[in-house]
Amino acid sequence: MGSAAPSRGWVRMVCWVLAVAVPVAFLAIFFVWPVVTLFGRGFWADGALDLSGFVEVFSQPRTWRIVGLTLAQGVLGTVLSVLLGVPGAYVLYRCSFRGQKIVRALVTVPFVLPTVVVGVAFRALLNESGPLGWLGWDGTFTAIIAALVFFNYSVVVRTVGGLWEHLDPRAEQAARALGASPARAFWTVTLPALAPAIASAAAVVFLFCATAFGVVLVLGGQRYATIETEIWMQTVQFLDLRTAAVLSVAQLVVVTLALAVASRARSRREHALNLSAATRSTHPLRRGDAVPAVITAVVVGLLLVWPLANLVVKSLRTSSGWGLGNYTALGTTGGRNALTVTVWEAAATSLRTAAVATAIALVVGGLVALVVSRRPRAPRARRAISVMDSVFMLPLGVSAVTVGFGFLITLDKPLGLDIDLRTSGMLVPIAQAVVATPLVVRTVLPVLRAIDPRQREAAATLGARPGRVLATVDWPIAARSLGLAIGFAFAVSLGEFGATSFLARPETATLPIVIFRLIGRPGAENYGMALAASVVLALITATVMLLAERLRGERTGEF
Repeated sequence: MGSAAPSRGWVRMVCWVLAVAVPVAFLAIFFVWPVVTLFGRGFWADGALDLSGFVEVFSQPRTWRIVGLTLAQGVLGTVLSVLLGVPGAYVLYRCSFRGQKIVRALVTVPFVLPTVVVGVAFRALLNESGPLGWLGWDGTFTAIIAALVFFNYSVVVRTVGGLWEHLDPRAEQAARALGASPARAFWTVTLPALAPAIASAAAVVFLFCATAFGVVLVLGGQRYATIETEIWMQTVQFLDLRTAAVLSVAQLVVVTLALAVASRARSRREHALNLSAATRSTHPLRRGDAVPAVITAVVVGLLLVWPLANLVVKSLRTSSGWGLGNYTALGTTGGRNALTVTVWEAAATSLRTAAVATAIALVVGGLVALVVSRRPRAPRARRAISVMDSVFMLPLGVSAVTVGFGFLITLDKPLGLDIDLRTSGMLVPIAQAVVATPLVVRTVLPVLRAIDPRQREAAATLGARPGRVLATVDWPIAARSLGLAIGFAFAVSLGEFGATSFLARPETATLPIVIFRLIGRPGAENYGMALAASVVLALITATVMLLAERLRGERTGEF
């Protein structure tokens, strides 16, 4: 017995070391190394460090215009998303009505839709031949902001709603009993209680808005260039690594600040959620809920459903009238052989690639969530866990273009191995997994953190080994969030465009790349195929998220 205990202690330590080492090694090789190498090429000249690029880049008026547009885009998108999302959070999570789960799933779909699909949908709605062409918004800053709110509305709804449905209603009821009007009770009691969730959602939305790529590229082009699209242009069109590196550093500073705010707000939100009522507190829709219900109905109907419905209608319109001609053409390579592969072949490639990327993201993100969910007593260990949590969020904000281009210049012979990963076909799913891992962490981590540590201590006291404690205490609870984690990872991988545009070869193009190529080719046939292909990709993504939503538990993460 004396030798068994030390042996078990060594096994436990080795397991935890591996749980930390595997995701850290993955992040170091496939994120930190490519990004740092790309930065180094921009700042290292003639064997010496050269930082004159900062002065050169930031002395140009265009740079400040781009920075201003990026910040304006982030602030406006965040403010509108929060203003419209809070009423939606109340209706969808505090109230109850028939078909509520379907509406929740519908609201979630835009968040994971490929940016190319959203760009095509809004262009079809706003161009001269579209239903809203008379507004003159096609190719304007307003169109970009509307698309960003379309994307991020669900982040606010799910983050705020997840806390709101667990708030104890007695505090607000007491304020009403003391004579406060419904509005005053909301402003003085409910809103302060929701502040951590609102702040957390706002920080994440700002991050997504400030780093948007596909939407800006499709709807605004270079006229409304942001830091993200400028990095892409300087890298792809001009091969100006110095300017791209300077802009990437500027973006990284903005992202780091946003992540710091999000991390602090997230901790407050999780603390508030743990202090709130253990069971859901909802009520049927009533007459007093008319204002938030109308706002939610208008937003869901006009902002979320209409662009997608119009996309479907437009895809059925051909040069010879109504029909399925655009869908039939998906089995071809387009007008004047615009594509190397058919859309159906690209769809099959997207599904295979997303499946591999999801598997990688689940393993890496699951290990990160498991480690970060621990509550060690030592201050150093707590700080290390906090740093690990923040570091694994960085891929959400660093340009996917930077990651993709970094892959190309670093992974020809990684770590001295005689393997060229650039030709292996694995770079695309790995790049997509880098992007999807933070979403897996944010989905699984709150569930693991909600577990009472005393349950693990009780199991250990009864003689259960660490592996058995994980299997009997952590796993049954964490499994509730895996369905949604798989859905998020798979959907995000399906729609990833920035890094994939660098790494995918013509014969292994994914659906987003094919759609973008069709948009850029002249001819009504190619545009019709782009519309039909966008519908196909949207349907696949929506199906994945509807299935994931059915598996959603009570506390399934931040989004």
